[in-house]
Amino acid sequence: MVELLRRATEHSGTDWMELHERRSIEQDGKSRWRSIRVMYFTMFLSSVGFSIVITSVWPYLQKIDDSANASFLGWVVAAYSLGQMVASPLFGLWSNHRPRRESLVCSICINVLANIYYSYVYLPPSHNKYHMLLARAFVGFGSGNVAVVRAYVAGATSLNERTGAMANMSACQALGFILGPALQAALSVIGEQGVSVGIFQLQVNMYTAPALLAAFFGVINILLVLVVLREHRVDDDGRQIGAINYVPEDQVDMVPEVEGSIDHMAVLTSNILFFIILFIFAVFETIATPLSMDMFAWTGKEAVVYNGIILAAIGFQSVVVFLVVKVISVRVGDRPVLLGGLAIIFIGFFILLPWGNQYPKIQWADLQNNSIPATVGAIPLPTNGTVEPTGCPPSQTWCQYTPAIHLAQYIISNIFIGVGYPATNVMSYTLYSKILGPKPQGVYMGWLTASGSGARTLGPVFVSQVYTILGPRWAFSLICGIVLVAILLLMVMYKRLIAFSVRYGRIEE
Repeated sequence: MVELLRRATEHSGTDWMELHERRSIEQDGKSRWRSIRVMYFTMFLSSVGFSIVITSVWPYLQKIDDSANASFLGWVVAAYSLGQMVASPLFGLWSNHRPRRESLVCSICINVLANIYYSYVYLPPSHNKYHMLLARAFVGFGSGNVAVVRAYVAGATSLNERTGAMANMSACQALGFILGPALQAALSVIGEQGVSVGIFQLQVNMYTAPALLAAFFGVINILLVLVVLREHRVDDDGRQIGAINYVPEDQVDMVPEVEGSIDHMAVLTSNILFFIILFIFAVFETIATPLSMDMFAWTGKEAVVYNGIILAAIGFQSVVVFLVVKVISVRVGDRPVLLGGLAIIFIGFFILLPWGNQYPKIQWADLQNNSIPATVGAIPLPTNGTVEPTGCPPSQTWCQYTPAIHLAQYIISNIFIGVGYPATNVMSYTLYSKILGPKPQGVYMGWLTASGSGARTLGPVFVSQVYTILGPRWAFSLICGIVLVAILLLMVMYKRLIAFSVRYGRIEE
């Protein structure tokens, strides 16, 4: 009798232990995916913070400082990415050795304060354009947490889960690009004058309201990180390596060593490809407003609203592309999708090349029709707020001999780029995370984000200079050449761009 009781107790204890372990695994899984979804939301808000002002930067810059020109616009747009490029490796290194919520909360706080600063750049009596430059640089610095987000999602997903998770994260990023310009277009109803908040010496108008809204979103993000986020890490097969949230903070970096070295040539190639992909899209983002104002004779407000609608449509299209990519990549692999996306981007920029015998409207005709002196030298005189000159400025001499880009041509190009960019974007850093494998990815993701930020820094400067001096024919021809270089590099390095576990024969490709 005693023996039977003992066996029953042992059996019951075993069942209880198994049940407890099963429940623990289920809880870890739920906590892991809740935390991953917080990372999705963080990525979403990061892209909103960038895109919510992108279509209004140029008219806002012109409004606050008459000395600003299209070349300086390139530096303002690039400042965001320069700040992100500096911050990404730092936040990535921080996240490798400390709980990730520390670097996330710190970076988001910087982002919130920088957006508030952007809303006040009109207030100083002089040098307003430099204040805008600094504000966008600090917003970018705060957005360096993208490296932490990518490293977290890569480390918290198995190899089979990763493409889907990265595609979901990219879809959230695309939704941010949808909502950002759409919110900017919606907030344009406030007008350029807007409402004065005397107690804060703040002018809430169509240019400052989006930045204030981005700051509010940042506060929500901080609360979610503090309340919901937990630290998780799994290996390529999905086995839990550790729930870092439940161990002492000084042991955060104590992750089991994995045999095998990372293919640094594949890492370098991935960084170069990511740089090129972000470079060409930064060119596209930067040139949209000036190009449409020059070619279609849109006013600043029209350019903000119409480009906001177009970018929102592209963002919606991107979400569809991400969903399709998740399915296609399972069947054909990551590398073919990346190659196909680059080919589609090439077609998109090739379509933008000017042709025909119609030329853009020149601003001086507008000025003369309104009885305003045309120019002093090559610089259009101010209109004292009565009439906003539209068309191509005479200071850009190429306007007189370069054919106009048609609206249909512009929209078709947008569609192609809106398909190619999201496909290449998600595949490039999904492939990168697989190349790194189960190794700590914070610093590596920091370098990837830095390479993308470097592209966003150089892209706007490049296109603003080339476009202003030489025109769209040279600008888009050079971009087509850069895309061809990326395609050739991918083809040469094709066999080395494989997952860490596949390289060492642990998982079949």
